[in-house]
Amino acid sequence: MELDFGLTDLSGTFSVLDVLLALGLALVCALVVAWTYRATHRNISYSQSYVQTLIILGMLIALIMLVVGSNIARAFALVGALSVVRFRNAIKETRDVGFIFLVMAIGMACGTRFYTLAILATLLICAVILVMHKLNWFAMNVQRQVVKVQVPADDGDHAPRIADVLIRFTEEFELISTESVRGGALMEHSYTARLKRGVEPSEVIEALRGINAGQKATVLTGYDQTDM
Repeated sequence: MELDFGLTDLSGTFSVLDVLLALGLALVCALVVAWTYRATHRNISYSQSYVQTLIILGMLIALIMLVVGSNIARAFALVGALSVVRFRNAIKETRDVGFIFLVMAIGMACGTRFYTLAILATLLICAVILVMHKLNWFAMNVQRQVVKVQVPADDGDHAPRIADVLIRFTEEFELISTESVRGGALMEHSYTARLKRGVEPSEVIEALRGINAGQKATVLTGYDQTDM
C-alpha cells in the first residue's frame, strides 16, 4: 500500500496543509508571546526553560485541538490521559500564569483554525502587555523595606530600643514576626518599614548594631519587587 504524502485529507476533518498552518501559526504567535515575556520581565527569576515551554505549550495545544476536533470521545480520552501529569515546579509570579493561559488560548484558536482570531489576539494582548510595562501601570510609588534585627535572647527586652531607632529613621513601621534563631540563643524581630527621605539603609543598620550587642541587622530594600 503506497503512502500519500500530498495535501490529502488525513482524518476526514483536516489536511496536511491544515496541520502545517495550525502548528506554524501557533509557533509564530507563541514566539511573539515569548519575546514579549522576555522584554517585560523585571525580576531575577527569569527562566529560559519557562520561555521555551511557552512555545512548546502553544504548539502542543494546537495539536491537541486538531486531534480532538469535534469528537467528544477523543476529548474525554485526552482529559483522562493528561490527568496523570503532575507539575512540581512552583510558579513564582502571577503574571507567569497569565502567559501560560495566553499561549494555551492562542494554541486553541490555531488548532480550531480560527487563524485571524489567533493573530489579532496575539498582537493586541502583547501590545497591551508592552504598554503596561512601558508606562508602569498600577505601580506603587511608596517603597517599603523589611528590617530584621537579631538580639540576645537572655539580655532583656530589646523591643523598646529597636522601636526608638525605627522612630528616628522611618516614617512608619510595624512588627511582623518574632522568632528564635541559633537554637534559642538569639531572637529575631522582623519589621516592615518606610525609611524617611534621605535616610540610607546603612545608617539604620549602624544604629541597630549599636543596641543589639553587635548581632546581625538587615535592611531589605525592594523586597516587593524581587523574588526571594
